[in-house]
Amino acid sequence: MTQHSHSEYRWGEKDRIGAVNLLTAETRLAALRSVKRGQIYDLSHTIGEGAPTVGPHQTSYSLKTKSWPRDGIENRRKAGAVNDAGATMEHIEMSVHVGTHIDALGHFTIGENMYGGYTIGDSVGESGIENLGIDQMPPVITRGVCLDVSSLDGGDYLDGGRAVTADDLAAATSAARIEIGVGDVVCIHTGWGRFYESDPERYAKTEPGIGVEAARWLTAQEICGVASDNMAIEVTPGVDHPRIQYPVHQHLLVEAGVYMIENIVLDELVRDGVAEFCFILLPVKLKNATGCPVRPIAVI
Repeated sequence: MTQHSHSEYRWGEKDRIGAVNLLTAETRLAALRSVKRGQIYDLSHTIGEGAPTVGPHQTSYSLKTKSWPRDGIENRRKAGAVNDAGATMEHIEMSVHVGTHIDALGHFTIGENMYGGYTIGDSVGESGIENLGIDQMPPVITRGVCLDVSSLDGGDYLDGGRAVTADDLAAATSAARIEIGVGDVVCIHTGWGRFYESDPERYAKTEPGIGVEAARWLTAQEICGVASDNMAIEVTPGVDHPRIQYPVHQHLLVEAGVYMIENIVLDELVRDGVAEFCFILLPVKLKNATGCPVRPIAVI
């Protein structure tokens, strides 16, 4: 992987939103017009204590509750209130890469280089990512497609460490009788999501996922996002691990400006044979953050 030349910045040097530049009023309207039944599929996990994490920098979910019913009521009564208004609030600590979440374009680098010609030096500091944080990402309403590759190893899910190839994705596309279109979000069902709650240690330790060749096949079709029912979308450990680490993240985020939605839930879509749908995702505008929890939905 090499640093981009100026000519390689498709949407201009210093662009901040990447492949969602492909989405227009027309593509949004087309996705919304595809809805016939009004049925919603929730594509997200509930985030709770014990959610799978990877490495020391991914802190899991922790919630501490503070309740003020008694003190609050007493203090409000002293101030003249008569309606006994108590309240409960909480403090939550977690990495934004826990649970169903989206990676900001600034989450990964190739050396010092980031998407759009930005660098670590001009973008990354103690207060986050100034130019490529998730707060830069617009809301997404587009066409989603679901590719089911879960049976490639002869069962209901792929084996951990199994790399999904471009040919595998092409075959899944043909089997679903669909074509990937410009601006689509491609959702890849490996079956690995079954271990998210039942065996989180296994879920996070290794996973099936796409190789870099498959990632390049996807971005060549001008998609705006890739989602999968695993921790990293790409196979871990990688095909050439440890010599090459996280090449799919580098290609999708840094080179192509394509967003990654991880730990997505696709079982119900596959169960019901839903291969294309209106995909809606609203990223939380966390200032300068490397990603955020999301609740994507499919509407048919």
